[in-house]
Amino acid sequence: MDVYTRHTSMTHGIGSIGYKLRRQSFGPMITPLEVSRMKSQNPDSPSSRRAGPQSAAVKTSVPHENPVEEPEGLKLDFSGDPTPLYQRVKLYILKRIESGEWLAGTRVPSENVFSEHLGISRMTINRALRELTDGGQLHRVQGLGTFVASRKPLSPLLEVRNIAEDIRLRGGILSSEVLILRQEIASDKLASDMELPAGSAVYHSLLVHLDRNIPVQIEERFVNPAAAGDYLEQDFTRVTPNQYLCRVAPLTEVEHVVEAILPDKRTRKLLKTRANEPCLLLARRSWSYGTLVTKTTLVYPGSRFQLGSRFKTNSGTPIQLA
Repeated sequence: MDVYTRHTSMTHGIGSIGYKLRRQSFGPMITPLEVSRMKSQNPDSPSSRRAGPQSAAVKTSVPHENPVEEPEGLKLDFSGDPTPLYQRVKLYILKRIESGEWLAGTRVPSENVFSEHLGISRMTINRALRELTDGGQLHRVQGLGTFVASRKPLSPLLEVRNIAEDIRLRGGILSSEVLILRQEIASDKLASDMELPAGSAVYHSLLVHLDRNIPVQIEERFVNPAAAGDYLEQDFTRVTPNQYLCRVAPLTEVEHVVEAILPDKRTRKLLKTRANEPCLLLARRSWSYGTLVTKTTLVYPGSRFQLGSRFKTNSGTPIQLA
């Protein structure tokens, strides 16, 4: 199932949040063999002391909604691990989910079962299950138990909307100043970010967009020439780069990162802001049918612009906000 979830940190600024498509699968239950192995690694557990070192693990049957044959080879070794016990339990559960062994809808062992066979207190088990429930990996049903949660459909944080449309909707008048429009050789990092071979040529543009002659956005963009060969021939005082690129290379995938920054001297000069005025930075990479088309940085003065979106889930599932 596809879900937009990616968190990215930038090298400067105060904080950031980002989204990109990734694929995750879910899937069965804890086996007696693994219970025995984990219990043997905790000789101080009550069940180990009662049964002695030669005892076999007690087989327990925990019902679940997606019974499948137990695969071999997935075992966790916590010996010598200083990680807190509740984190170990969380890691164990997440490993089984992420490997595809515990499917969505699978009923996980109860607190009593975990406590008895892992030799860990119910309070510790409860904390692990509660945090995974709060994080959306599990969900609890009153009177039935705890189950692996289905992935909730999520909408992107921001729409890819043209600055001209934003200004028009606010009743403003757009004008644009083109400061850079040329071909350059990409640095190694830029080439990597754009999924190009080292030393590749890219198109570079730098524009300032104004609303009634007041700067509201700096747009710096690097473009893959293979996706937009006549980019340098465009008059971006009459059409925005976004409008042109959406026409010649329709977007099929977008990555957004939003960050609060304190602007440098160049940014303050272009946006005509005060030294202590924060800005919003939106870093974006865009693909068209598998080809990365552009890497863009958009900077907005905090006092003159705001970013936001309204969205709803496709299935009507309630949205959980942090």
